[in-house]
Amino acid sequence: MTSSELWTRATADRYDAEEAESSSAAVLGPTLAFLAELAGNGRALEFAIGTGRVGVPLRERGLPVVGIELSEHMAAVLRRKIDKDALPVAIGDMATTVVPGEFTLVYLVYNTITNLLTQDEQVECFCNAARHLTPGGRFVIELGVPPLRFLPPGQVAVPFDVSDRHLGFDTFDLVEQILVSHHLTRDGEDGRYRRDNSRHRYAWPAELDLMARIAGLELERRVADWDGSPFTEDSAKHISVWRKPA
Repeated sequence: MTSSELWTRATADRYDAEEAESSSAAVLGPTLAFLAELAGNGRALEFAIGTGRVGVPLRERGLPVVGIELSEHMAAVLRRKIDKDALPVAIGDMATTVVPGEFTLVYLVYNTITNLLTQDEQVECFCNAARHLTPGGRFVIELGVPPLRFLPPGQVAVPFDVSDRHLGFDTFDLVEQILVSHHLTRDGEDGRYRRDNSRHRYAWPAELDLMARIAGLELERRVADWDGSPFTEDSAKHISVWRKPA
């Protein structure tokens, strides 16, 4: 077991509804095209597959997909969508769990590597990806750039969403590289708000590149989004691709 927080049944049951926008065809289309092109005629392994937001439609495109997921509750939601023979899922953590076979693509989306709260565990995640890859295979991560430029001296909180139904902000421990995401979400029409929070270890792109080198992977490409737009100093996130040497 890693330091990742375990998602509960209640969180799993409402996850798809809360992530409806990120599951839309407009958002997922470029993601699926990017990943399918990298996988080619091989197999794909998704670390932290969750409820299958990406893995299920990728499998429906004809690409063989296998998943690893720490939360049995999240995997149970996925299983309502697709049979285990069509998309197998191993219950375990993404840093150490090993599944049979080799893959041309291992991918980890939606900032999820930050669920591993230590640098050592994040390094092991890269090593686990390399362990599963065929020579020439790729490991892909989608991750936000830490928004520390928005922190004036003495401030430790940065808002990322202010809307009628949701208030979200991150607080930062700059010494330990830990951020806590805080969510106040309005449930129903009675004005009540549900409060949630989650802990994450943020990392810079250069730190991830060093983790990749430790795992024997080489940076092949870094872009700002799934549409391939250039990564610049102003990019809010990055899609990074590391290759296992042939």
